[in-house]
Amino acid sequence: MLVTSSIAYHDGSVELQQMRYVIAVAETNSFTRAAQRCLVVQSALSHQIARLEKELGARLFERTSRRVRLTAAGAAFLPAARQCLDAAERAVAEVAAVVGEVRGRLALGLIPSVTAVDVPTVLKEFHRRHPKVRISLGVGGSDRLVERVRQGEIEVAFLGMPVTTRPRGVMARELTRERLVAVVSPDHPLAGETSIDLRRLSSEVFVDLPAKTAGRAQSDLAFAAAGLTREVAFEVTNADYLTRLVGAGLGVALLPPAYVEGLAGMVTIEVTDAPARAEYVIWSREGRTPAAAAFLDLLDVREE
Repeated sequence: MLVTSSIAYHDGSVELQQMRYVIAVAETNSFTRAAQRCLVVQSALSHQIARLEKELGARLFERTSRRVRLTAAGAAFLPAARQCLDAAERAVAEVAAVVGEVRGRLALGLIPSVTAVDVPTVLKEFHRRHPKVRISLGVGGSDRLVERVRQGEIEVAFLGMPVTTRPRGVMARELTRERLVAVVSPDHPLAGETSIDLRRLSSEVFVDLPAKTAGRAQSDLAFAAAGLTREVAFEVTNADYLTRLVGAGLGVALLPPAYVEGLAGMVTIEVTDAPARAEYVIWSREGRTPAAAAFLDLLDVREE
């Protein structure tokens, strides 16, 4: 008997389907919803998890009439189960790629304000070419997306960073650079201006992303370099909601011009000494899955 990570493993077999069931229960916190997701009856799913727990010699879930949650053993088992499933899916995908078929999973991440690539249009063409690839799309901040690619949670991500830095620990290709513009509501006192500088803007109340994030850093660095300070009265984790606060007249924001073009009811003002940001597409240093390689090829991003 081998004991590791609080799980005792006796001679026996752990099946991939059992791992899928455990992951589904962990993600839904429900045996019923997990069974629905996996397209099986609940009794079959419960039986397989109970069988797995017997093989492992440990309970993976605490079950009460009100909730289901992972035990310490379950929390230890879950990451390895995900890795096993990913490895199995990648093995199948690699074999399919040899015979000219791209399949498997493609997990993408992006910031809401990405403008260098029309992601929905690219995904439409990718799905037309490779209909057997399952695609998941997550939205988040640039720093978190870099970390998720590093950890192998997602294969490809689109993000933005100050032009003075680059994503670390991943492969990256710069897609575009653009200078930010000031964005205000139509009834804001600055709405009639055609251009403005950071010194004038520094007296305004700002709406921005949280401090120490990549999206916030580009503006913070520009004001600091000019020897200026500003008041960020509203911190918002989502760029889409950030623009709603600006539209409500709560403050000024600095945003990419191509992103603002698609917004209604906003006034943009050129900033003569505006900060700039670079947009990147990133992927893992550990190599590309066949699906990720096909997606990056569609973007004309190839290994150098």
